[in-house]
Amino acid sequence: MIHPELYEFDARMRAAHGTVCGVDEAGRGPLCGPVCVAAVVLDPAVAPLAVNDSKKLTEKAREALFDEICKSAAAYSIVMVDAQTIDELNILGATMLGMRRAVEGLAVRPDFALIDGNRTPVLPIPCEAVVKGDAHSASIAAASILAKVSRDRYMLALAKEYPQYQLEKHKGYPTKLHYELLDKYGVQPFYRKSFLKKRGYV
Repeated sequence: MIHPELYEFDARMRAAHGTVCGVDEAGRGPLCGPVCVAAVVLDPAVAPLAVNDSKKLTEKAREALFDEICKSAAAYSIVMVDAQTIDELNILGATMLGMRRAVEGLAVRPDFALIDGNRTPVLPIPCEAVVKGDAHSASIAAASILAKVSRDRYMLALAKEYPQYQLEKHKGYPTKLHYELLDKYGVQPFYRKSFLKKRGYV
């Protein structure tokens, strides 16, 4: 399903600011693994895609849109910020770092960045925070899909290396099963130790 209002929002932003990129992240809440950030410059000459908030799409739809976005976007950039950096900076600082790196990594330099949420990173270009941006902007929605799919793929690869944690089921989020497996097998280097202190794991 195409959501024309998301594209209309971006068109207004382009008219006001020039070339626009959308920026979003996935994985702020998990106990382990990276936070993943994506930045996307959509090509306004390409027919609209059925982008939407990644959380509202099925896994199959996200996977299909991931490939479509990568093929049709004017530019995109995906950045992973690891657990050690999250522990050093805190999750907000790590997310802001990832957003800056993602924007700086774009092959097309945008004039303006639309950032999902209520805070903006320090960027070399002007930017604006858009609360629930993936429900308002096609560019942010596209970035949310790239970030979510990229992180899920990373966690599935990690699950093959560490099958005892069943990461394919919970993707690192703090579920009852995940805590039970942590109790049994302990903490690995890919865990965010700052997220585990309150529960006494570190």
